[in-house]
Amino acid sequence: MKQIYSEIIQCRGSHYDLGWMQGNALKDGLVLKNRKKQWKVNRPRFSVDEQEAKEVIFTFAPQIWDELLGLQDALEWPIEEIIKFFSGYQMEYRKSGCSIYTTEDYMIRNYDYHPKTYEGRFVLFQPTDKGHAIIGPSQLITGRMDGMNEHGLAIGYNYIHQKKPGAGFVCNMIARIILETCENVEQACEVLKEIPHRHSFTYVVLDTKGITYAVEATPRKIIVREANICTNHFEELTDENRYHLDDSFRRMAAIQAEKQNLNTVSDAFHYMNNREGDVFAHQYKSWSGTIHTSAYLPKQKEVWFGLGGNARPVIFDFAKWLSGEKLFIKRMIGELDTEAFFLHMDKEEY
Repeated sequence: MKQIYSEIIQCRGSHYDLGWMQGNALKDGLVLKNRKKQWKVNRPRFSVDEQEAKEVIFTFAPQIWDELLGLQDALEWPIEEIIKFFSGYQMEYRKSGCSIYTTEDYMIRNYDYHPKTYEGRFVLFQPTDKGHAIIGPSQLITGRMDGMNEHGLAIGYNYIHQKKPGAGFVCNMIARIILETCENVEQACEVLKEIPHRHSFTYVVLDTKGITYAVEATPRKIIVREANICTNHFEELTDENRYHLDDSFRRMAAIQAEKQNLNTVSDAFHYMNNREGDVFAHQYKSWSGTIHTSAYLPKQKEVWFGLGGNARPVIFDFAKWLSGEKLFIKRMIGELDTEAFFLHMDKEEY
């Protein structure tokens, strides 16, 4: 077993303030040091035009640009590098897993990916300039793996494929933009129809009304449907599916068979997070091992978060935090049955 952790980051201020704070915290840490080594070995092959990126960010969430400027000033990097690695526009994404189960009261999500991408940052941000307050784990610093906003809108996403990419945002930045700009699932679905998608994912959204929509999104077509179980295949846009989907169908069937026994959020959380269960994934070397399980309760504005398997979740009362109450917990800890390298914890040799 390997002990892992995630830092808890709190910020009340402008988006520039958030970028500046993050940049100063990151510049001497392992996340950027390891990423720089990864980039040297596997240099990103995409390019981003500064004006193009700025225009598309300003179209959907102009405040994100201020966060990028804060990062630039703190890190003292050229704006071209900031855009390439932190804007979420035109980036590449590797395959992943992930499973989502919802009811009218909560969303439970297993985040399945490779540990060498995991930043170990759980962010609470209440902006003073523009956009909604949000809570959730970060990906690529500015993006969010999953999360919820001050209105009780929750989002998670599941990978489908990255073939035939388009000019657009990657999944984690799309999730961030939805949380920053939308108040409910209807607004979220409209933005998901309009925003340019880099790759193909299903985005699952839930709000205080209790209806879940699964948005099957590709650079070519977008379908919205109601669903409360989602893994790694499309139900409607089946022509876009990959060929090897046995594990995706297996996890979906397992949740479907068990849901009658999931009477509470605690039941559902521990079912999804059970290391010996049917949904928790162990394929870390294949980019699909479960790293965290999250639960979002829109009506209570509450978040449960567990690192690793068989976790005792940390429960965040987001409503109290929004009213000004500070969190005194600094770090969450969990265990995983892997010795894989973690981006934010280990020094990797190249």
